[in-house]
Amino acid sequence: MSETLVSALVGPDADGMRLDAFLATVDGCPSRSACARLIGEGAVTINSTPATSKSECVCLGDRIQACVPVAQGGPGALSPNPDIELDVRFEDEHLLVLSKQAGLVCHPSPGHVDDTLANALVAHCGYGHLGMLQGDDRPGIVHRLDMDTSGLMVAAKSDEVQRALQDLIRLRALDRRYVVLVQGYVAPDAGTVTTGIARSTRDRLRMAVSDDPMAREAITTFATLERFEASRSDEGYSLLECHLYTGRTHQIRVHMRHIGHQVVGDQLYGRGGDRQNRGLRRQFLHSWHIRFDHPVTGATIERADALPDDLLGILESLKGSSMGRTEAGERICPQLGVGDLS
Repeated sequence: MSETLVSALVGPDADGMRLDAFLATVDGCPSRSACARLIGEGAVTINSTPATSKSECVCLGDRIQACVPVAQGGPGALSPNPDIELDVRFEDEHLLVLSKQAGLVCHPSPGHVDDTLANALVAHCGYGHLGMLQGDDRPGIVHRLDMDTSGLMVAAKSDEVQRALQDLIRLRALDRRYVVLVQGYVAPDAGTVTTGIARSTRDRLRMAVSDDPMAREAITTFATLERFEASRSDEGYSLLECHLYTGRTHQIRVHMRHIGHQVVGDQLYGRGGDRQNRGLRRQFLHSWHIRFDHPVTGATIERADALPDDLLGILESLKGSSMGRTEAGERICPQLGVGDLS
C-alpha cells in the first residue's frame, strides 16, 4: 500500500463537527471508523499539528490533512478513453471548465470502468497532469454531477489547484447555479430550503431530509423563472433556477421533493408516469452557470451553458401553457436558449 495526502479546509457548514465525522465527509477519505483509526495512528493533522482525539471539534478555516493509504496503482492506473467527447468551455495550464453530457458517470463505479468523465480527462490531459487528491481513480475531479445531470463542471490539473478549488466550494466562493423543471405551481418568486441531509435509512441508494445530529446541513435557494398551467394529466410545472450554498449528494432533487415539487423525469425521487414527466427519462436538471476566481491567476472565470436539446424540447412542448415569466426568467431564459413566449 502507498499513501496519499488528503487536505481539506473546514467551511461554514462543518464548523464545530467532530474530527472523525468531518474527515468522513471529505472526498478521498475512508469511512468514519477508518478515519478514527487514522487519527489514533497519528496520520491526521489540524493546522499542521497532530490531532490527538477523534472527538476533537474542527473550526471554520482549519486546514485538516490526513495520510490515507491507497492501493498501488502506478501511473496510468486509469485507462484513457479518447472516444468520450469533452465539451471544454475554458482551459489553461491549471484547470478546465467543461459541460458534461447527461448519461456520463464522473468516475469509475460498479458497471462503469473505462467509460467515465475521469477516463476522458486522462485521455485529454494525460494521467500525470491531473490532480489526484481524490484518489487514483478520480483524476482531476473537483466536484461531481449525477450521471443524468448535465452541465458545467470544473476539473483540476494539479493537486494544488484541486485543493484550492475544493476550498472555494467549502467556503461557498465557487458559485454554482442550476436550472430545474419541477412538478406543480411554485407560488413564491424566490425562496430558501435549509435542512439536514443524510443517507436514507430505508433505501441506501437515496438521500433524505433528516434532523439526525449527524445529518449534514444543506442550503438551496431558488428563483422561479416561469410557470406552466395544469392540464388534465398533470398539476402544472415551474421552471426554477437553484443556487447551491452546499454540495450534498442529490441536494436539489431531495430538496425539491421535500417541498412537494419533484423534479420532472427524476427516476429516483420523482413521481408520476411518463405522461406527467413529459416522456423524460432523466431528471430535468442542468448546471447552467458557474463563477469563481481562478486560484492561480486571480481572474474571474464565468461561464453559462444553454440547455441541451432534450430539455429544450420539454419547454417547447409546454410553451402553449406558459403563465408568463418572472423578472428573473426574463433575464435568464434567453441565456438558456429558450425562445420568447410569442
